[in-house]
Amino acid sequence: MTTVGLKPPQQHIGIGALREIWTIADDAGFDGCWVFDHLAPMGPDRTGDVFDGWSLLAAMAEATRRVRIGCLVSGNTNRHPGTFAKIAATVDHLSGGRLDVGLGAGGDPLTDAMMGTPAPSAAERVERLAETCEILRLLWTRPVTGHHGRHYTLTGAISDPKPVQQPKPPLWLGSSGEKRGLRVVAEHADVWLNAALPGTEIPELQRLSRVLDAHCAAAGRDPATLRRAVQFRLPSDADRALRLAQNYVEAGFTELVLMPAGRDDVVAASEAAAKLLPRLRDVG
Repeated sequence: MTTVGLKPPQQHIGIGALREIWTIADDAGFDGCWVFDHLAPMGPDRTGDVFDGWSLLAAMAEATRRVRIGCLVSGNTNRHPGTFAKIAATVDHLSGGRLDVGLGAGGDPLTDAMMGTPAPSAAERVERLAETCEILRLLWTRPVTGHHGRHYTLTGAISDPKPVQQPKPPLWLGSSGEKRGLRVVAEHADVWLNAALPGTEIPELQRLSRVLDAHCAAAGRDPATLRRAVQFRLPSDADRALRLAQNYVEAGFTELVLMPAGRDDVVAASEAAAKLLPRLRDVG
């Protein structure tokens, strides 16, 4: 079964417009509505307004009724895993159990430098991501957690309440590192979010998916139990958008995250995506 989510622009957008988009996503029947986790706008010009992703999720939880919500993806180095577990559990309760937890290894040279955030190597970031996945599982399921890892230590840690969704909210991991990152995905994720560069051709995405299958086999996991997600900019031309979605589905991606174009009028672009949703369902 294919799901279709909406990930509207979050930067240079006012709160009023964001609220309108959340209502569109909820009323139109999208499966998910997503934010991102950056301290500054992305792209060539990194100045301007951008709101905190997890604060928006808390607001979205109260402003919507049925659509699932989440962040694609949270940077693991932005928060201690114990703090992150508490934030996610809180939003899961606010939403009545509609949270999908997106997580990646993190790292943004610009904001790390300006905020003084630790900037470990890529290999260490992936190690930290793996540890965080294990810590989240423990904090969300056990009364008391002890963890003595290479990067994090928890001693008699409690984290209550547990999430509404048990044993845990679905975990979407964004990574394309062939040796380490995809191994962590195979070991911990419910959904793999392809994190290849925008514009990566579908044959390359399929190759990465086969690498992930091999990691699943090595971990003793059936690859069919790991759903595959791709986020992509939605062309304004409906026929072109449908062809692109069809290509991703045929390539094995079961979770489509649409990024509507149109910074000048993001509400109109989101409405256009909503009108296309029934035809996208037929693609799936």
